[in-house]
Amino acid sequence: MSLFNTPPTFTIYICGLVFKYLLSIGGIKEQERRNIEKANYLYNYLDNSKFYKTMADKNSRSIMNVVFTTGNKELDLLFVEEAKKVGLENLKGHKVIGGLRASIYNAMPFEGVVTLVEFMKKFEEQY
Repeated sequence: MSLFNTPPTFTIYICGLVFKYLLSIGGIKEQERRNIEKANYLYNYLDNSKFYKTMADKNSRSIMNVVFTTGNKELDLLFVEEAKKVGLENLKGHKVIGGLRASIYNAMPFEGVVTLVEFMKKFEEQY
């Protein structure tokens, strides 16, 4: 006989792994520091670029989803395609507002953001 209250054991197991990882790096405060560092690195580049434009006011910016655009829909689409060629995936913006979106959640290492910015610099130089 199966019970309706069977706990979701796989979910509990995965949560345990995530909690152990967070504790091993210094806890939630350390993860927050890392996330802010990644976002600041990317926003710093965007804020100093004459090619890319951010789509959110500075006081409303997400540290998880950084939205930006080239200002040209065709160029945004080309950016997404060129990025895929070098292993940078899922940069297409929201289906309603368009543009570009870099999701830099907890699992994205700082080095991944550096790789994205280096690609963005090359794309800017080329176009």
